[in-house]
Amino acid sequence: MTAVAETAERMVAEDAAARSRALRPSVAGEIALGLVVFAFYSVVTGLDWAGREAAASRHAHDVMALERYLHIDLEPALNRGLAPHHALRVFANYEYATTYVISALALLIYLYRKRPDVYRPARTSFGILTVLAVCCFAVYPLMPPRLVPGTGFVDTVRLGHTVGSWGSPFVAHANQLAAMPSLHFGWALWVSVVLAKVSGGRRTQLVSALHVLLTLWVILATANHYLLDAIAAFVFIQVSVLLAGRWHRTSGRLIPSADAFFLHVETDAAPQHVGGVVLLDTTTRSGGAPSRQDVENLMRERFGPLRPFRQTLAPASRWRRARWRDTTDIDWTWHVPLVDLARPDGTSGGLPAFEALVARLAATRLPRDRPLWRMVVVHNIEPGVAGVVLLVHHVVADGIGTVGQALKILEPQLPEPADGTLGGPARPGPLQTALGTVVGLTQLATDGTAPSTLPSAGTAERRFALARVPFEDVRAIARTQGARVSDVLLTAVAGALRQVLLQGHHTPPETARASVPLMVRDPRDTAVGNVTAAVMLDLPLGDMGPAGESQRLLAVARQSARLRTPTRALASRFVMTVAGEVLPPPLHGWFARTVYGPRYFSAIVSNMPGPPIQLSLCDAPLLAASPLLPLAPGVPLAVGTLGWNGTLCVGISADPGLLPDAAAFGEAMMAVFGALAAGAAEPARTV
Repeated sequence: MTAVAETAERMVAEDAAARSRALRPSVAGEIALGLVVFAFYSVVTGLDWAGREAAASRHAHDVMALERYLHIDLEPALNRGLAPHHALRVFANYEYATTYVISALALLIYLYRKRPDVYRPARTSFGILTVLAVCCFAVYPLMPPRLVPGTGFVDTVRLGHTVGSWGSPFVAHANQLAAMPSLHFGWALWVSVVLAKVSGGRRTQLVSALHVLLTLWVILATANHYLLDAIAAFVFIQVSVLLAGRWHRTSGRLIPSADAFFLHVETDAAPQHVGGVVLLDTTTRSGGAPSRQDVENLMRERFGPLRPFRQTLAPASRWRRARWRDTTDIDWTWHVPLVDLARPDGTSGGLPAFEALVARLAATRLPRDRPLWRMVVVHNIEPGVAGVVLLVHHVVADGIGTVGQALKILEPQLPEPADGTLGGPARPGPLQTALGTVVGLTQLATDGTAPSTLPSAGTAERRFALARVPFEDVRAIARTQGARVSDVLLTAVAGALRQVLLQGHHTPPETARASVPLMVRDPRDTAVGNVTAAVMLDLPLGDMGPAGESQRLLAVARQSARLRTPTRALASRFVMTVAGEVLPPPLHGWFARTVYGPRYFSAIVSNMPGPPIQLSLCDAPLLAASPLLPLAPGVPLAVGTLGWNGTLCVGISADPGLLPDAAAFGEAMMAVFGALAAGAAEPARTV
């Protein structure tokens, strides 16, 4: 899967860069948000209820009377001073029409590019300020001084014929009864307020202050606003900044849409945590199996400083995007529990008891008011064998990302890639990516829905089993059959699925669609989040005739060619990352639940790389490390494989409606490997 791997590696680098910039929102989403605000303004501008202009005139006389009473009616004198000077009038009109927009947009663009940590609250306060002002325009129309008859003000806009100035014929559609508050002054002052928070430079502050004072003089001298309009703008800014600050302090950091996807699809019957299941050799370790305290101490040292493991989800809301918030309240006894499988007579519980424990853990949702992870220590699996089960919610990381996190607690420590991402050739340019994505979207659309479904009980109850086979055996099969290792794995799943369906007295469909996540992080990559590009593949389940599994392998190899072209991967990634940015949370949730389920696929098959060396946990060597994959809602099978120190480790998660005994599926996979090996020197074997 070289082409896909290179493409996905580039996407990994792109994703990691985006996350390092404080989860900067998409440009498309920000533009869409701006268009919504503009549409709201346009609707208000179109209001023309009976008596609106009369009300605006009446309000204008009230404001002028109040200013005279307070002795702050500066507008007449400033207007008389400006009116005789043609060049100054033109300058004032253009300043009024342009600089408030230019300065505000320039600051937003600067923050988006250079200070994404500040951009979101700044953008939010700007949006609140604008929306509040537009609401005020709707309920309190106010005629500007220059339009009030009989007051003696000179209309410098129309007198100067300034192109594009507010109220000139070029923008005659503008709302001219929207004086309270002054958004011109408000936007200019908002720029100064935000700059005060992000820049300590005296020169910057001085230039901004001069711009605010100049704008204040312009709005009064051109008779476009009253002094009270500017004062109201100041109040509106304070309210907007306060509300935005509280919103972002209490709501925490936005969760990227590719990660929030798995919050939307999670149900009680389909928990969405990924994990790793590890068996440990305790025969050579002093003191036997690692204690719960040993593992807790290691987790405190290695995971404690990591932000993903000390953050919780902010309280849910239907209309707000999911957010993280930090916590110091970590119940280590809950996050790192000990389970002893010893029987009453003191003997070990056995591998089936361990697999049943893993199944129960897979079926139990992680509570969202705690950090979304657990590390379960298990004693007395077999004589001299202990285990650990690492659970991490899919919102935190994908499968290979979880492997990367697990490597942090294993010895020897592997060096991390530079910047936490894979190296490799430069990612494709914008045009190549855009064209590839368009082609991929067309391919996804023509792939259609899944051709069949598989039996499912539809409950949270799970079955889990482990299996392993020497990696060289699988590689030898691939070489002799002229196929790829991934093709051999997919064939083993397809052949095993056919066998267990027949054993359960079900008629196998001709094909079953599998979702194949292309998770191509380096095993040392500890970046959080989901970097996946799932591609759908129809696995042949029919009778292959005398050639048997070899014929099935050929059919799989023909299908799997799509895994080695990047177009579907680009399109899948585009949909995952963009959908949640442009759709409101309810629609994003509907979209996620629609595409992630039996309508489009019937099984999940994932193949992940692991380190090729012997590792240990708390001085206990690893015997095996297998993936634990979650089931999608209504999808009854997930098979994860992990290449680990020369062994292909398999983790089988299943709905009991399909597999009452997941171990039987592992045995069936081994039988397919054996059939494909056709007399290999070392036959495939189970744990």
